[in-house]
Amino acid sequence: MKDSACRIFIHGLESSNQGTKSVFFREMFPDMMIPTFVGSLPERLSKLDGFLSGKSDIRIVGSSFGGLMGALFAMENEVRVKRLILLAPAIHMIHMAPGKIRKISIPVCIYHGTEDEVIPLKEVEKAAGEFFENLTFHNVSDDHFLHKTFTTIDWEHLLA
Repeated sequence: MKDSACRIFIHGLESSNQGTKSVFFREMFPDMMIPTFVGSLPERLSKLDGFLSGKSDIRIVGSSFGGLMGALFAMENEVRVKRLILLAPAIHMIHMAPGKIRKISIPVCIYHGTEDEVIPLKEVEKAAGEFFENLTFHNVSDDHFLHKTFTTIDWEHLLA
């Protein structure tokens, strides 16, 4: 990847950069940014803006609440984001978020478990169809944490 290019993983609401997905990404992609986010959504978004300041060609992986954060960042900074990969994203809450909410045309890939009891699949499908013009949506037989699916995803390809 060129110097300004970057990869970032944004964890969920009650997770950290020590969670299972963070550990996986740290081992597979040592150059990947994996910060911990705490506080309100505006506080988390401000911290995300700081981490990605001056970066372009960004590949964002967002899990659950981190998926909402990644989507909101991409909506405000579409020209800087190359791809958005969302894991059971809380994008059904997007209308409650601060900032400019609009359609984006960058590639967006979503993985969402059909057995997810935390984030409602149907509401996510609806929001995804409303905001993402270049969308690949994978309904997988899995739970909210994508325990069975996560490690089978072709991360090398998605984050290239």
